[in-house]
Amino acid sequence: MEQEIQFLKTAVEPLLGWYRENKRDLPWRHDRTPYTVLVSELMLQQTRVEAVRERYVEFLRRFPTAEALAAASEDEVLKAWEGLGYYTRARNLWKAAKIIAAEGFPRTWVGVRALPGVGDYTAGAVCSVALGLPMPAVDGNVLRILSRLFADGSNVDDPAVRKAYASALAAVYPPEAGEFCEALMELGAIVCVPGGAPLCGKCPWNNLCRAHLAGREENFPVRGEKRARKIVKLNVFVLKCGNEYALKKRGKGLLSGMWEFPNWEGDAPASASATSPSVPAAEVSAPASEPSAPAPSSEPSAPTAEVSAPAPASEPSQPAPAAEVSVLAPSSEGGRGVGVAPELGKVLSEKAAKHVFTHVEWHMTGRLVEVEAKDPRYVWATAEEIQNVYAVPSAFKIFLEWVK
Repeated sequence: MEQEIQFLKTAVEPLLGWYRENKRDLPWRHDRTPYTVLVSELMLQQTRVEAVRERYVEFLRRFPTAEALAAASEDEVLKAWEGLGYYTRARNLWKAAKIIAAEGFPRTWVGVRALPGVGDYTAGAVCSVALGLPMPAVDGNVLRILSRLFADGSNVDDPAVRKAYASALAAVYPPEAGEFCEALMELGAIVCVPGGAPLCGKCPWNNLCRAHLAGREENFPVRGEKRARKIVKLNVFVLKCGNEYALKKRGKGLLSGMWEFPNWEGDAPASASATSPSVPAAEVSAPASEPSAPAPSSEPSAPTAEVSAPAPASEPSQPAPAAEVSVLAPSSEGGRGVGVAPELGKVLSEKAAKHVFTHVEWHMTGRLVEVEAKDPRYVWATAEEIQNVYAVPSAFKIFLEWVK
């Protein structure tokens, strides 16, 4: 182990020099405080940098301090987080802000680690970047670059491997703790990239990296086999009455506390399918790059994904006339149930979409239905209110196109 630590020490200065010349200009690298670093690190968990850039600025404009965030309501925080996904992060940040507002920001790794939603990685990043403490932050990027640097065939999904890498880094941390922490992540994000060939010609370690010198860069990291995602069929109804639309609040579990359109699991009703226009499915894909941070059990979060535009049909199609149909009506228990509502309304449009979470896929059939009366089981809101007040997760983004 001592030999490997000495080897890693030789990689520190080249990395710092490269980072100072090549680092990206990102908004969270300006005007840092412990609070803003915590906000950025929680936003970047399991979420691409490009998706966070503008949202980080908007969030801090609305909640510039921990005190401002602590004073907000949960619904306000979720609305400000809308579209970023992993909404448990928003709730945990809100809870952490209440602690910080009351007690001040912790100044030790143990104190930071005790904040809601903060695991080993986030604690290390906040301590290094915001507090200047030499505390390693080992995420997917760091696991990848170190496994290639060492040509280490160990399974990086093994917690023991993560712990060993953290120990090695702790032994070589330079006084520029924050720079070193970010340099490691930056190298993995823009040079030693996931999901493709690394850009070894641009790497400050190309004369050190054992995997590169052996021509085996793409053999690392070694990971365990991923489990197949569970497929869930979901019926989504965008119920429209005048200029208002039906919403309901999700209960516990996935996307808990968020607002959604009435929906339930199961196959699409035959009557609606047979009489409504069919359109091609829209795909929702997982992030193209590796997450900025791991999501271990100690850092709970709810999944996110990005919605792409609907795929074009092979032949142009004309919209079918609205059909008045009988469809399955959501029950009063959670919006998922049975029973037939005769002549619920006119199906004005229909589309299919797929939304990919970390461990589950929603295969959705959505219908825009014009109804004559407001069902009291739901909250009814205008398009403006849905845009400004109610936090609707990105899973339903494709159906928000109907809300006008």
